[in-house]
Amino acid sequence: MLIKRKRGWEMPERDATPEALFLDRRNLLKGAAAGGILASAGWFGLGRAEAAGEPDPSASLYPAKANAAYALDRPVTAEKLATGYNNFYEFGTDKDIVDRSQALKIRPWTIKLDGMVEQEQTLGIDDLFKKMPFEERLYRHRCVEAWSMAVPWTGFPLKALVDLAKPTSGAKYMRMETFEDPGMAPGQKQFWYPWPYVEGLTMAEATNELAFMVTGIYGKPLPTQNGAPLRLATPWKYGFKSVKSIVRFSFVADRPKTMWQTLAADEYGFWANVNPDVPHPRWSQATERFLGQSGRRPTLLFNGYAEQVAGLYKGLEGEKLYM
Repeated sequence: MLIKRKRGWEMPERDATPEALFLDRRNLLKGAAAGGILASAGWFGLGRAEAAGEPDPSASLYPAKANAAYALDRPVTAEKLATGYNNFYEFGTDKDIVDRSQALKIRPWTIKLDGMVEQEQTLGIDDLFKKMPFEERLYRHRCVEAWSMAVPWTGFPLKALVDLAKPTSGAKYMRMETFEDPGMAPGQKQFWYPWPYVEGLTMAEATNELAFMVTGIYGKPLPTQNGAPLRLATPWKYGFKSVKSIVRFSFVADRPKTMWQTLAADEYGFWANVNPDVPHPRWSQATERFLGQSGRRPTLLFNGYAEQVAGLYKGLEGEKLYM
């Protein structure tokens, strides 16, 4: 007899949002745009080009087919919340950066793959997209500030990008770097931050099934405030690891020093794995505030993805894995 064992993130089918209801939201948005309602409803969820009336070169990729292997134990966060409550320090330290982020010019945009690779490459973002297998995944997202949300990301497995880059055997880490343009992003004029934003993963983390490159959200291209045109999602880690608006992936032998490590190494380390039993030096991580709901819920180890990622850290017990 075949017995199916549910994974840690799965939920009973009866509790899932009906597919027809989720897809109907997309049709409603199309109708709203045709009828002029969108202007009064605001720009939440729209990319810069789409909001300005310009065609997005990647629009035909959405909505992508949902990967049923990635379900949730909680309802999807309302789009207005997930696209209107953001950390993006390049455009300011408050959460309301939607309007300011519209200055982010996402075309042309190039991605550089360099370092310890068979051959360095620089690709236009749309050329990269054509090479990648697109899908939609439902993921939890947990901020180090102890708030959380549940998001339908569109994109492709990070492993697909690693395979395209063809790193050599000496590469132990992947270093990621965001854009740097203080004229476009006023937050980058704050000299006390070590711009550009840098993050990193081990090669084992980068090729794990959960590591995901995000290009869209809620069945549409990613809006600027959420890190267009390309950001990372590592759902078992705190959100600051999921670097936004990436322009460079470098494959290196030595562990990269990340932006937040440089700023406050005693509070933000390289690993940043979610753990309710390890507090931030200034607040507890035992519970979290789920956007759109009152009260708090318990934080899950590895944000509920322990089954898929705990093995990555065997033998590293001496490391500060949860900072």
